[in-house]
Amino acid sequence: MTAIVLFTTIIAQGQFKKLVWADEFNYQGLPDNTRWSYDTGGHGWGNNELQYYTLVRPENARVENGNLVIEARKEDFKEAHFTSARLVSKNKGDWQYGRMEIKARLPKGRGVWPAIWMLPTNWSYGGWPQSGEIDIMENVGYLPDSVFGTVHTGAFNHAIGTQKTGGVIRTDLSEAFHVYAIEWTADKISFFVDDELYHVFVNNKNGSEAWPFDQKFHMLLNIAVGGNWGGKYGVDESIFPQRMEIDYVRIYQ
Repeated sequence: MTAIVLFTTIIAQGQFKKLVWADEFNYQGLPDNTRWSYDTGGHGWGNNELQYYTLVRPENARVENGNLVIEARKEDFKEAHFTSARLVSKNKGDWQYGRMEIKARLPKGRGVWPAIWMLPTNWSYGGWPQSGEIDIMENVGYLPDSVFGTVHTGAFNHAIGTQKTGGVIRTDLSEAFHVYAIEWTADKISFFVDDELYHVFVNNKNGSEAWPFDQKFHMLLNIAVGGNWGGKYGVDESIFPQRMEIDYVRIYQ
């Protein structure tokens, strides 16, 4: 099995050799506004989440010591009792096909829900989930050793229990940095942690309901608090603040 995975990884990496977009976070201060914007608000985000995503607030999103830091905090802010940040590359970094690679260290504790994911820029096939979603990395705090990679489409999504998900175990997600990646072609999306292939979603040629991934997508980076999945077993308020640290985001085509 190891040999098969290694061979697959080498071949897949060979498909995408040109670095077309990156943030190495080798600066200090706020995230680079030529690469990142913010989704803001505290309305639950369709998942009954508890955090308020703030705008240009270094307590929740900043670059220091060579890393992007997204920090979820227990504090009252407008109508919410938690704050966090959700950075988006929309209209500043949008891609169709390629290798999307992110090196990150995750938060820890019951109630946090970090995510590195992608949404369509133009929603060509309609609203969610018809135009698709690619979750490069998700983790929920009550499963501290588990990483999940998932796609959502009109035919396959969590609202109807048909989402296509793979998972892999790492016992040090909050202590060590790991490399989370997808390799996305017209035929399939392959999911990796540390170059270990653990999930593949194949284009079955049954139209956009099953495969809306022939359009540009952009990157999202966030920590949610609570929610339908992340808060399934409640939120341990004693764990905050919690950080996701990102060493780099690199896009190859």
